[in-house]
Amino acid sequence: MTKTVSAKIPDEMKAAIDREDINVSEVIREAIEDALTEQRREALQRDAATLRESVGGQVDSETVTEAVRETRRDN
Repeated sequence: MTKTVSAKIPDEMKAAIDREDINVSEVIREAIEDALTEQRREALQRDAATLRESVGGQVDSETVTEAVRETRRDN
C-alpha cells in the first residue's frame, strides 16, 4: 500500500524540474529514505552510547552496537 504526500515549491523550482525532466517521486522517496537512515543511525549511536555508559565502558562499541541492533530486530 502506498500513501501520497505533497509539498509546496516555488514556481521557478517546478519549472526547472519540468525542464530537467526530473522524476520527482523517485527523488522524494530517495531523500526520505536517506533521512530515515540517518535518523536511525543517530538513534542507534545514542542508544549505544547510553548502553556503553550503563555498563561502565567495559564493553567495546561493536558489541554494544550489535546488541542494540538485535534488540530492535526483536521489536
